[in-house]
Amino acid sequence: MNHAAIVALSPLSGLYGVAMKARRALYRRGFFRVHDIGVPVISVGNITTGGTGKTPLVGWIARALAQRQKRVCILTRGYGRANPGSRVLVSDGDEILSDARVTGDEPLLLAEELKGEAAVICDADRVAAARWAIETLDTELFLLDDGFQHMRMARDLNIVVVDATNPWGNGRVLPAGNLRESPAQMARADCIVITRADDAAQTEALKSEIDRLSKGRPVFRSRMRLDGLRNLTGSPSVDELNSKPVAAFCGVGNPQSFFAQLRRAGYTLCHTGSFPDHHYYTQNEISALVSESSARGAHALLTTAKDEVKLRSLKFEMPCYVVDVTIEIENESELLALIDKAIGQSARAV
Repeated sequence: MNHAAIVALSPLSGLYGVAMKARRALYRRGFFRVHDIGVPVISVGNITTGGTGKTPLVGWIARALAQRQKRVCILTRGYGRANPGSRVLVSDGDEILSDARVTGDEPLLLAEELKGEAAVICDADRVAAARWAIETLDTELFLLDDGFQHMRMARDLNIVVVDATNPWGNGRVLPAGNLRESPAQMARADCIVITRADDAAQTEALKSEIDRLSKGRPVFRSRMRLDGLRNLTGSPSVDELNSKPVAAFCGVGNPQSFFAQLRRAGYTLCHTGSFPDHHYYTQNEISALVSESSARGAHALLTTAKDEVKLRSLKFEMPCYVVDVTIEIENESELLALIDKAIGQSARAV
């Protein structure tokens, strides 16, 4: 966002900040009801909009809970889907029941990665969706995706995710910036997970700032590890891909972090393409991307798993590979202990 736009939108940011403060006060004083749904709830959310690496963390927690023999359901709004006012059962925990247009990209990605381990539901009314899941799916525990500002539902653990590469954006709240609320609101969290913590000095400085803002809440560092490539196009494999020029593209909240990760892994990027977060690609866009990448000497395309769920019906005249990533959390046993404690001490535990 350019400086002129920031200046023009600053008055609206002031109004937004006042509205958010008033909303929190109304919940705190009981004017707005906080719903207790009767089973444990873990919330994973952000201070900023999009691109923090939250989805891999949600998947990691869901898998850990499934390993504890819990019937887990992820509740999400489902950004970018065709009918945001509807309820969509993306997965019942065993079968995938919808597609990316209906669900949005991240819910479908989670459902596929967690098939056999967790159900996924898209619904703007997550309280109603939770009650339906308890009755219909016998859900024992919920993961509230993107839930830090969703104050209607009581939760047993409040986790906030902060991206080390861009923790506060330009320091302004919406719409002049990408802060949803002041970083000082991290004091409402039970713990904070720093993602993309590859730069030790940068991360240590950020941790000190988070310690101050959150009033000493536990802080965990994490990194995204490349977990291999999947061939999207069925083209012949490209040998020694990391020794040849490639192009990369994505439609995620922080595209530069994806490109930087590829460069750290040894890939030579001769061309990059950034699209809006949750973007749905057209054949013309892919054809133009392939043409430009080929002209710049690329031997293949690389993209994210989040993008892949929206690319399956399109044709590529160049090999395209999906970069799978895994989140690695320092002191993960301590984070799991916090999760186990929250669930075990919950008055709503079944």
